[in-house]
Order: sequence, then C-alpha cells, then structure tokens
Amino acid sequence: MSDTPTAKRPTVEEATARLLSPGSPFELVEETVLGERMQVYKNRARSLRDLLAQSAAHGDKEYLVFSDGRRWSYAEHLADVASVAAALREQYGIGHGDRVAILAANAPEWILSYWALVSLGAVVIAMNGWWAADEIRYGLDLAKPRLLLADRKRLARLEGVDVGIPVVCFEDDFEALRRHAPGASLPDTPIAEDDPALLLFTSGTTGRPKGALVSHRTIVAFTMTSFFIGARRAMTEPPAPNPPGATLAPFPLFHLSGTMGSTTASLAGGVKTVWPMGRFDPTEIIRLTREEDITSWSGATTHVFRLLDHPDIEALDASRFTQIGVGGSATTPELIRTIERRFPHLGNAIGTGYGSSETGGLVSYADNAMLREAANCVGPPLPTVQVKIVDEAGRELPEGENGRICVRSPLVMLEYLNNPKANAEAMLPGRWVDTGDLGHLRDGRLYLESRLRDMIIRGGENIYPAEIENRIELHPDVAEVAVYGVEDRELGQRVKAVIVPNAGARPTEAAIRDFAAEALAYFKVPEIIEIRTEPLPRNATGKVMKHVLAGQGENTFVEE
Repeated sequence: MSDTPTAKRPTVEEATARLLSPGSPFELVEETVLGERMQVYKNRARSLRDLLAQSAAHGDKEYLVFSDGRRWSYAEHLADVASVAAALREQYGIGHGDRVAILAANAPEWILSYWALVSLGAVVIAMNGWWAADEIRYGLDLAKPRLLLADRKRLARLEGVDVGIPVVCFEDDFEALRRHAPGASLPDTPIAEDDPALLLFTSGTTGRPKGALVSHRTIVAFTMTSFFIGARRAMTEPPAPNPPGATLAPFPLFHLSGTMGSTTASLAGGVKTVWPMGRFDPTEIIRLTREEDITSWSGATTHVFRLLDHPDIEALDASRFTQIGVGGSATTPELIRTIERRFPHLGNAIGTGYGSSETGGLVSYADNAMLREAANCVGPPLPTVQVKIVDEAGRELPEGENGRICVRSPLVMLEYLNNPKANAEAMLPGRWVDTGDLGHLRDGRLYLESRLRDMIIRGGENIYPAEIENRIELHPDVAEVAVYGVEDRELGQRVKAVIVPNAGARPTEAAIRDFAAEALAYFKVPEIIEIRTEPLPRNATGKVMKHVLAGQGENTFVEE
C-alpha cells in the first residue's frame, strides 16, 4: 500500500474484515469447544508441542538472550528442550497430565522447563516467584504437583519445610537434565487441544490466590490473536521506518505476559527475545537495548515510566523503535503523553489490551485513536471472543448500560483448580466467564468502568486488599484495618492501610509493615500507613466505605 500523504489506510473495522476473510491465515470457522459452539481459527496449531516443533524453521536465528550472557538459537533451544523432556520422563516419571511446579526468577531453566513439560503433555504450575513461604506452601497444597523445579533463593524460603515431593534445583541439578539426551526427539505422546497446559495464580476476593487452569487451546488462541493484533496494526497504522529488531521480555514468567506472550507467542513468531535478570534496572535494560538491537519495549506501567525517565535514554536512537507496549496494567493518558515526547513517531502506535488469566489474556484491544476518544475504552472484542454485559441477576443489559462483563471464547480457562466455590461464581452456563469487572458496550466497543472494584494494580501486580487486611487484622494491637490503592505516577497505585488500634495500644508503622511482611510478598506490604483513633466509616451492612477513606465521597450513613 502506498504511504503518500493522500493514501487512506483502512479503518479497524475494514482491516478486521479483510483479515478474517476466507483463505486468510486468520479465517474463522465454527466448532464445538467443550460442548459449546463457537468460532475458532481454522489454521491453528493443535498443541503447544506443534508450535514448538514448527520453531525448527527458524534454525540458527536467536530466540533467547539473557542478561547474564547466555543465549540460545531456535535450533539450540529445540535440542535442549527435547533433552530436558527426556530427562523429566526417564528420571522423574513425568508424563501426560502430571503437574510440575516451577518456582524461580526468570532464567533460561524456567523457559526450557516450560517447553519440555508442555511437550510431554504435563501441566506447568507457574508459582509466583515473589511469594513468601506461607504463600508458597499454599500454592503447593492447592496444585499438588509431582515435582518442584526451583532456584536456590526460593528454596531458601522453604528451609526446614518438607514439601513431600522431589525437588530439582536449577543451579545444582538442571545442567544434567539439559545434557541428559543429546540428539533426542520431542515426545510423541498424544495431546488434545483442551488438555490442561498451565496453571496461573490469580488473587481472589477471599484473599487467597486462585489457580486458573488454561489449556493448549487457550495458549495457541492467545498466540493467534496476538498475531492478529499485529497484522491489523500493520494495516491501519503507518509502517515503522526500520525493520524490527529484538523484543524486551521483562515480565515475570509466572505471569501470562511472560509465559504466553514473551515465551510462547514470540517463539511462534520467530522473534529474538532479550531477558533482563534480577531486579528491574533501567540502566541495564538501556545497555541491552543498544547491544542487542532491541526495537520493541514492553512492560508494566512502572517499567515503561522508569525507562522513559532515565537519563541514559538520550543515548538511544529513538527512530529505531517500532513499538512500546504496556501489559499487566492500564495504559494511562500520562504514559501515552510521555511516550509521545520521547518517541514522536510512535504517537499513533500506542494501544492497550484488556484481558485476564481467566479469559486467556485477551478479550479486546483499543488503538491510540480509541484511547484518545475515551481513556476507559478497551476496544472491540477480538476475533473468536464474545462479550455480554449482565446485571446482578444475570440478565443481559442493553447497549450503554453498565454491568458485569462476561466473556466466552476458546481462550477462556478450563476452571479454577480445586475450587468449586469459585467456579460456581465465575463460570456461568454456556462457558461464559463472569469477570467481575464492570463496564458497558457501545457501538461495538467495550468500556471498562471498574476492575473488580477494590483491586489494586501496583506495577502490573494485581493486589486484593482482603488478603492484606486478613493478615494485618491478626496483629494484637489492631482493631480495624482497611486497605486500598492510592494513585501513583510510576507504579499506577501504591498500597495504603488505614489502621484503628485496640484501646490502649500504640502500634508503629514499622511494626505493622514487619508483621505484614512475615506472611505476604513484598509488593503487598502497605507502603503508606495511616493510624487513626476514630472507627472506620461503614455502611448499613457493615462494609467499610473505602471511597470515604480515600476522600472520594462523604459518609452519609447515620448510625441509629
């Protein structure tokens, strides 16, 4: 297509129609998925192992580069995965349907283990690497894996605890697995599309994480839909001035953005991914950007702000960048403005997706024009995805009315593992998922009004106040506690706790933080603590009115 000033690029709707037309790589057909008729991509892989096998076509092209200097081509990666799979099968008896937990920071061993396990038809239990010991024990009890793969730092948190299953330490034991069977072929055990592949932990309103179990079909559909978004952007937006280079991969691998995005979709696309290790360090990432020709940055809002605000960014050739993406948290108007100042040519290339672990990561996508029109617009539903808005009684609402957002698609999770109560609440008849988010549909686009009401999103981490409140309430000096998020430019939100002490008690902020940190991951520990003497404002049903605490409303309830 010509890109002269007078050339007219297709609208989002026109581009969508072309991409989904018969004969297109994204052609849709209707099939039965877990008993329900719905649209699926016709030309899809049937398992993650199929995607992995197809990656052989990329040969000596680089796939993984880690900041500690280790790197793998696609061919090297495929060979090592086959060896690790053989070792897991022959030494630990891991096979189809077995659950294996991975508890580690981002590292090559994590990714090699992931691909080896899914190629065996096993299920990866993606344990949150930031959890404290009590949270780790809970995750293991919930998932009941046959094997634990972990790094030394996480195993140290379990010192003195008998996990009851074999343990493979990445630093001590993994190299033997990688060298176990040179020249091995990938496993050939049959894998069905709806076999489980990955367990992603997602916090719940009860305060304990829930495990969203997703299938091979889910992750393949996520990959196809990611490609669709890229293809549509290429049709509707001016082309980048330079060919793309490598992609930054900063997301934790226990997040869907890390496993399903940076790991799986990147492999399917033949992309070179660059993985910083350890704490997020803008100086290190800018160095990697220069040395590895990274042209696409992605990260949570906090990551992107830290990069954009760092003085070393001046040393980069801004024109080389083809994309800056935000995942795990909303794209704010201030972030868009900051990106435009640093990378003017990307001003119209900023978009945001909406999704969750339960919905397979992708429900809708809004381009820059939609975000400028309305900051809470998350775009039209993506191909294969159906959305409806219902009231509290489950009745579908007309266009423009706010209600609970419900989603059905091939991407939707299989279930919450070992949690029938949560399944009964979230999984509606017809395999619809009630997201708990509030919003409305208008002119074919979805508008988000509230994400699970009280949820805090800090640097891309979903934090539910109930879990923190349940912990702090155990402190002997605390009578009442309420936790909510306060706005923050860099992190999106920070965690605040309002404490009412017991009569005669005088808890300090430090004591409250230390008590919380004994049982909670660091990012859940309140950064702001307010200690007050008057009772928390409550409504007629006894619920704390957090909007009053946050100064967003008045307490109109009069206790009689």
